[in-house]
Amino acid sequence: MREAAHKLAPRYVKEMPKYLHVHGDMQRKVRNHRHTIAPRPMPPTSKYHIPALPLEIELETLPINKALADAKAALAELKGVATAIPNQTILIDTLALQEAKASSEIENIVTTQDDLLKGVVAIDGDLRGSVKEVSLYRNAMDLGWRRLKKTGGLIQNTTLIKQYQLLKGRNDAFRDVAGTVLNDNIANIGYVPPQSPDNVMRRMTALEHYINNDLQTDLDPLIKMAVIHHQFESIHPFSDGNGRVGQMLSVVFLCQLGLLDQPILYMNRAINTQKTDYYTFLQKARDASSGLELQNAWQGWVLFILSVVRDAFRTTIDLVSEIGKQMTTMKRQIRDGDLKKIYSQDLLNNLFRHPYTRVEFIEQELGVSRPTATKYLKALVRAGLLEEIRQGCNNYFVNRPLVSALTDVGGR
Repeated sequence: MREAAHKLAPRYVKEMPKYLHVHGDMQRKVRNHRHTIAPRPMPPTSKYHIPALPLEIELETLPINKALADAKAALAELKGVATAIPNQTILIDTLALQEAKASSEIENIVTTQDDLLKGVVAIDGDLRGSVKEVSLYRNAMDLGWRRLKKTGGLIQNTTLIKQYQLLKGRNDAFRDVAGTVLNDNIANIGYVPPQSPDNVMRRMTALEHYINNDLQTDLDPLIKMAVIHHQFESIHPFSDGNGRVGQMLSVVFLCQLGLLDQPILYMNRAINTQKTDYYTFLQKARDASSGLELQNAWQGWVLFILSVVRDAFRTTIDLVSEIGKQMTTMKRQIRDGDLKKIYSQDLLNNLFRHPYTRVEFIEQELGVSRPTATKYLKALVRAGLLEEIRQGCNNYFVNRPLVSALTDVGGR
């Protein structure tokens, strides 16, 4: 995808007026939507003058380059481990679920691992509360990934808007009324993002251009990702859900450049465990005035993001490695034992795509009848490879070792 991204710059610049027209139309459609923010006590706020991109700051310093080398080594290892999975697409559902859970927790939407895994396979789609929020994040990540491929490698503002609308179940787009003030009680930070709708639109259009035009900067992609993330969170273009959309943007950006083959980076857990540091470094880069103070503040932010990315790569490596080992073990148990007549790669993929699978999923993904799907799952239960549980009217067939691996990395 990286070579494609390099070829996009001239096309993107040429088509910018069309994008502006599309964004303008979408924005005009929602002028009647209004949101209000109730007044509440908050810490002293800072007004940050969002800089033009590219930044006129040296970001390839010795400490950053050292951290960059560590992150890239972990990235190379992750790509190698992922290739050992016969069908990497099964990792998208499994890992996106964990990424969704952690990202939602950044905005204090908490759900247990078991409730999440049972909830997202509800056939009737009757999802509520935190399970619904997490499931929607997974769907929004998938939407961003599919649109990246559909647009030939462009990350468009229209994609971010569609992800936001899917997450929130709303029809509005970028903020179109003033009054937004961010108040983070964890790090005791207050911040006033751009207020004018025209300013928000102008900033997001410039960011869209920066993301898609490799000719605008020669920064290493991981450093550029840190800049993009800071810029997006500072513009704060949506009335809600900016944290989750911003995290998805980072992962899809790495896919755009070919650094990830699939959106399987488990990054949000690393941020969630360092939430105070995340907001502190974010704000320090806003508050710094100039000169050495500005240089050090941005270096601190980039170093923090690189450490998050490195840790995320390593966490994902551990999880993908464990999934690969479990797939190999289960494949041998099914194919080389009494269950060899029911073995297929599609069946194995199903059991690792859906930690809590159902008869309907086997029917759909293997193209077999309901009695045959039921026979397969019951046989796996008798062999001790799956656990059958019943909750209400629903029967689940649980890949318990996989659930345990996801719980260990994702927390309860």
